[in-house]
Amino acid sequence: MKIIVDVETKAFEVEVGIPTTAALILRELKSEKGSGKTGSEFIGELNFNSIVEIAKVRRSKSLAKSLKGAVKEVLGTCVSMGVKIDGKSPKEVIEEVDEGVYDDVIGEN
Repeated sequence: MKIIVDVETKAFEVEVGIPTTAALILRELKSEKGSGKTGSEFIGELNFNSIVEIAKVRRSKSLAKSLKGAVKEVLGTCVSMGVKIDGKSPKEVIEEVDEGVYDDVIGEN
């Protein structure tokens, strides 16, 4: 967070940054931390629509050229945190995204 104060007029402006992808995932899961044993221990499960919403929030800070790319970035974070998506491993969902299975859900808004 950044607060800018004009001393003469006493006007102020507050700039709030975007939380990290991991923080948004943890908030959605209502969890405190990720898995210490990724791949074998999962801390929770999100639905694919939640992944898309997180990608939309992070999009302005993402290096991805498309929303689909930003979704894949979020899924990559899910891999490292031990989060399943609709009962599947994030790696499996990434493959499905590449195959176009979720194109209608992602769209390109």
